[in-house]
Amino acid sequence: MSSTEFLIQGIIKAFELIINLNPYIFSITGVSIKVSGTATILATLTAIPLAFALAFLDFRGKQALITLVNTGMGLPPVFVGLFIFVMLVPAGPFGLLNMIFTPEAMIIAQYILVTPIITGISLAAIKAVPKPIIETVYTLGGSTKDAVIATLMEARFGIITAILAGLGRALAEVGAILIVGGNIAYTGSVGGIGEGASYTRTLTTAITSETSKGDISTSIALGIILISLNLSVNLLATFFQGRD
Repeated sequence: MSSTEFLIQGIIKAFELIINLNPYIFSITGVSIKVSGTATILATLTAIPLAFALAFLDFRGKQALITLVNTGMGLPPVFVGLFIFVMLVPAGPFGLLNMIFTPEAMIIAQYILVTPIITGISLAAIKAVPKPIIETVYTLGGSTKDAVIATLMEARFGIITAILAGLGRALAEVGAILIVGGNIAYTGSVGGIGEGASYTRTLTTAITSETSKGDISTSIALGIILISLNLSVNLLATFFQGRD
């Protein structure tokens, strides 16, 4: 079999797996969406208030916090994974929580990675709001709360873009969640890859394991779904950037 035929057969079988709603593949997809979605929601609840605080408040250590946020936007995932792993292993400070190799540990890792990204992009969107708009609010007797609301309305599309960027980053992440999640999948009573159910295996970590086992068709199927999810997120981000 030539390399071209091998690739074509792999792609054909990959689409068959997707069309037939292979339980293993869609179990992995479900875990990916659940972990990344939860991490992004939690990161958003932290990042948006933080971005507004950095934009509107003056306090000691503000510049240091901004520097920390900017540094966090480029955090190496494997370092974050290692840090969470050391914290959660039985011998670690939080070992009693029994969270290592669980979806919760993966959510924590992605939360740490995504929060600075959403904060940094949101802060940039907030600072891009024309100053006359904010000054007008104060001129008309408005409070800081009113200025924040007006800024939120003006920067809303940029903030939505920040959230979508965070979600896309979370979906594509592999290093940290591979370390703290363990890439665990269970097999059914019959056995075989089609009977599997993911516990901490995501689209990205599953691609690494299936490729190493030589199951190219499953890897391609997972890759197609991953690219489709990220493409959808990026199209939404582009749409809102155009509205900004």
